[in-house]
Amino acid sequence: MKNNRLEKMRKNINPRSRWEIILDILQVISEEKGAKKTRIMQRAYMDWRNFQRHFNFLLEHGFIECAEGENCYYLTEEGRNLKNRLKELADIIPRSKNTSKILFNRKF
Repeated sequence: MKNNRLEKMRKNINPRSRWEIILDILQVISEEKGAKKTRIMQRAYMDWRNFQRHFNFLLEHGFIECAEGENCYYLTEEGRNLKNRLKELADIIPRSKNTSKILFNRKF
């Protein structure tokens, strides 16, 4: 009986797309206003390896920046624009297993 319940739970879980993960990270940074990496990772519900990959992408492309002399991260203007556009996209496109595979299948 316990296995059936776990199987049902797994079937109902849709993995997040890469862009949904990026949106989650951007939202956490926006809400925290000077968050440290560990706090961002925890609030975005991510493991360290996947977090590092997405976080580094955002940092390298100038969507987030580290405050000088601090260990805190903030959104840049480009990061705020990206967050707003991804929010708009999330509102337009309903979330499903196929949506993630079709629209967001880009590798970093």
